[in-house]
Amino acid sequence: MSEVTTAVKVAALAAIILGAFLLGQGSAANLVQGGPVTGGGLARAVASVIWTYDGWIAVSMIAGEVVAPEHSMKRIIIAGMLTIVVLYVGANLAYLYMMPIGILSQQKEAIARTVVQSVFGPAAGTAIMLAVMVSVFGALNGNCLARPRVAFAMARDGLTFSFLGTVHPRFATPWVAMLIQTAGAIGMMLVLRDFDTLTTYFVVVEWAALIFAVAAVFVLRRKMADAPRPFRTPGYPWVPLCFVVGTVIGVAAIVSGEFQAGNYSPVYGLGIAAAGFPVHHVWKRWRDRSDS
Repeated sequence: MSEVTTAVKVAALAAIILGAFLLGQGSAANLVQGGPVTGGGLARAVASVIWTYDGWIAVSMIAGEVVAPEHSMKRIIIAGMLTIVVLYVGANLAYLYMMPIGILSQQKEAIARTVVQSVFGPAAGTAIMLAVMVSVFGALNGNCLARPRVAFAMARDGLTFSFLGTVHPRFATPWVAMLIQTAGAIGMMLVLRDFDTLTTYFVVVEWAALIFAVAAVFVLRRKMADAPRPFRTPGYPWVPLCFVVGTVIGVAAIVSGEFQAGNYSPVYGLGIAAAGFPVHHVWKRWRDRSDS
């Protein structure tokens, strides 16, 4: 299923890029035009871009189920991210080529549909919307595969509640973790409702967690100096240090921009995430007492 949805997404993006630059009646002058940014517009734009590229994280979450990950994961991540960057940047350049930034910012419907329809006609516009729906389904499919694996692996390693490591007897999936995360996602949708609010909430919480995950490399290098390292960090310590510093600045900018715009969901999200520290401490003490 993931192969089909990926093929549809790649084909749709390639059609947008090639159609706009080869057949579209756009202008290269549009690519260098600018415009004012007001309110939390920049923060929301940054959050949207980060959310768009968020799929790179999911690959590492299923590394334990990949055959010979020590040999294949680097190629998967590098080749996958380069392909995504080319397609996504190319599509955005195609949008700008076809429409000035002033008109682009006022669009209320899907920009991909507007661009494709202007090049290939109404039928192609409908087709691209179907491709968008397939892309959304593919992203949902990938997240359902990857995200519950984190709670599942933590439970199997004795780092959280053991029931999260329960495997379905027939389908061999971490079904308890999947149900709990699905319920949490539905709850956030019912509470936050707005898509941009959901995006910024998700991006801020996840990338705040990534700050700790990448910073843990420095800690583990000291505490487990002799441990085998099938994956080595190129340019250590400068590469992870740049990531941590850059992400701290980016997350702070998003939170500040959203706060000024009256959207406090990222702050609530960080508060909920921070509550995990005392909860984990209490659970750990309870587990230690049960084992003794």
